Amino acid sequence: MALEILTMDLLEGVRHGFFSRRGGASSGIYAGLNCGPGSNDQREAVALNRARVAAALDVGPERLLSLHQVHSTEVVVASEAGWAERPRADAAVTDRPGIALGILTADCAPVLFHDPEAGVIGAAHAGWRGALDGVLEATLDAMEGLGARVPRIRAAVGPTISQRAYEVGPEFFDRFREEEAGYELHFAPGRGDRLLFDLPGFVLGRLRVAGVAEAGWVGLCTHAEPARFYSFRRSIQAGEPDYGRLISAIRL
Repeated sequence: MALEILTMDLLEGVRHGFFSRRGGASSGIYAGLNCGPGSNDQREAVALNRARVAAALDVGPERLLSLHQVHSTEVVVASEAGWAERPRADAAVTDRPGIALGILTADCAPVLFHDPEAGVIGAAHAGWRGALDGVLEATLDAMEGLGARVPRIRAAVGPTISQRAYEVGPEFFDRFREEEAGYELHFAPGRGDRLLFDLPGFVLGRLRVAGVAEAGWVGLCTHAEPARFYSFRRSIQAGEPDYGRLISAIRL
């Protein structure tokens, strides 16, 4: 099966892709294109999957850079040398051609950024915690440090868990409501005292308030399509011991 690479028109002009799980070498619960070195999948399968992604982006496997993601607001700048070990961070930026910035997700939102005039790109891992704490704004700041300007930056949000599948408790809702008035609009009533959180809507809202030129979501739910996407929440519900990681990447 060939790789499935999703793109968005608002990032036209820069090489990028939100890769589904289709077309990979992993098997079992990881079946498909598992690109997560932090999973318990066979290392050889993960390496082969990542090599396929790198080839699709026309870079060598060593030029596909990803992170040791920790739900932080840390952003690293990728230089020509890249890195030997994955930094503990949740976003990366660069102005170097030929380097692909990769983000791993399995329900959280992968966000790819581009300032076409400055020739600066970024990639961020935005779960609820990172988005609330400011990882998106930190990524924009780091891009500006390389010469980008926020009003020129376009941001694309890849496949992520949708509101209809993201059930949370009242304490989760209270944390957002206490953070800023208006955040309660990203919640809908669920069963009993449960609520449904709109992660892609929250991410898009933060990006628009930050002042980006354009922001959009690909409109696909990771939880809803088991044959197409990995999902942490779905794996928990199924009682599985681990889960695969999707990769989203961008390069100049």
